[in-house]
Amino acid sequence: MNTEHFGRHRRKIMPVELPSHPGDQADYATLSAYASEKATLLNRHVLGYGEFVEGEWAALGLDAPDLEAIRKYRLGRIRQQLGARDLGAAILCDPLNVRYATDSTNMQVWSTHNAVRYTFVALEGPVVAFDFHNCEHLSAHNLLVDEMRHGIPWFYFEAGPRSAELAVKWADELADLVRTHGGGNSRIAVDKVRREGVTALEAHGLQLHDGEEVMELARAIKCPDEIKAMRRSIASCEAAMREMEEALVPGMTEWDLWSLLHAGNIRRGGEWIETHLLSSGPRTNPWFQEASSREIEAGDLLAFDTDLVGPYGMCCDISRTWLCGDGQPTNEQRALYQMASDQIEANMKMLAPGRSFRELSHDGTSLPEDYLANRYSVLFHGVGLCDEYPAVPYPSDWESGGYDGVLEPGMVVCVESYVGRHGGHEGVKLEDQVLITESGYECLSTYPLDERLLGRRF
Repeated sequence: MNTEHFGRHRRKIMPVELPSHPGDQADYATLSAYASEKATLLNRHVLGYGEFVEGEWAALGLDAPDLEAIRKYRLGRIRQQLGARDLGAAILCDPLNVRYATDSTNMQVWSTHNAVRYTFVALEGPVVAFDFHNCEHLSAHNLLVDEMRHGIPWFYFEAGPRSAELAVKWADELADLVRTHGGGNSRIAVDKVRREGVTALEAHGLQLHDGEEVMELARAIKCPDEIKAMRRSIASCEAAMREMEEALVPGMTEWDLWSLLHAGNIRRGGEWIETHLLSSGPRTNPWFQEASSREIEAGDLLAFDTDLVGPYGMCCDISRTWLCGDGQPTNEQRALYQMASDQIEANMKMLAPGRSFRELSHDGTSLPEDYLANRYSVLFHGVGLCDEYPAVPYPSDWESGGYDGVLEPGMVVCVESYVGRHGGHEGVKLEDQVLITESGYECLSTYPLDERLLGRRF
């Protein structure tokens, strides 16, 4: 299905002027055009974020990003990576890669395990987006999407024993797009596809190459308007964190507190939270306990990792640890917190364009021996629409999984610390989100550390 009938309204923003109803007796095609145009104008990406959160952002002096500029930049980044590898097109099935290419959303979490949304991007040619049944209007706001089509649902839930048959039909349609728009190049990038789909594409003589590499490297460098969007997402996340901290009292459950971050995110137009990482007291050591029904007690450490996908689909991945109640921390709690704070501060100061991942790993501030067993999985990692390339491990993990590369201006990385003694009672999780600039770095996350745990307030 093409989107020509959206033309005269696609640049409008709130308030929208809805089309006039053509009358119940209008023919099928006219009613379809009306419904699609109305749905397009009422798309969440067209309506915007509303007065409440826009007011919060205005009070902080956070400018609005130019979404058309972001969409154009992202498509250019994809095509740059395709051209560098002599690839004629990309077939994108990962929902976050689809979001990057189309700036459209549809049941984002559901579509992570039901592969009904996918996008074809030609190196020199159209962007064709495929979506769920009767959802063509969801990408019509993006002027760079040239055509919308129904996706072929060949995952087993919908296709059942016809899955293999529909995988062939899926591949036939995409192979036809490659033949028509690939400029004779049969080398294409594919990110995440089940083996039946791979076999069906290869049966057309297509040579499949690593689409994850293409997309991770494309997404790694953010344009200025993406950074504006990220600043707003972080501000919204931190406003929800403030609501959490103000509500934190002994006797509430971890779930009670965690629900406030979710509520604050959704209220501000955010999208979802990737993990469930909030724990208290003895559940903070070792790390990676998910939030539970445990009642938080006075004197407990309360630690969490936001892993939050907020407004504009931009990830805010920061961690904080608080002391619950009105009392004073123990010496051990202060020592854990100071160690984590010092590690974050020292490692953040290493960040600069041209710094290699190996340097960050091997020259970064590590932990004492009796804390290394509980070390976090990385010292640094990239972030954008989610946690992204690169990942920089501790030096002891370099040989098994490390890889080199360099920081570049426009990258955004998170600086991580988890400090919990091996076999200890509690632990501290801290993390900040940092932009690599032309001359160094800028810490984008601003939520304050706990003054009592730093020994600055008694």
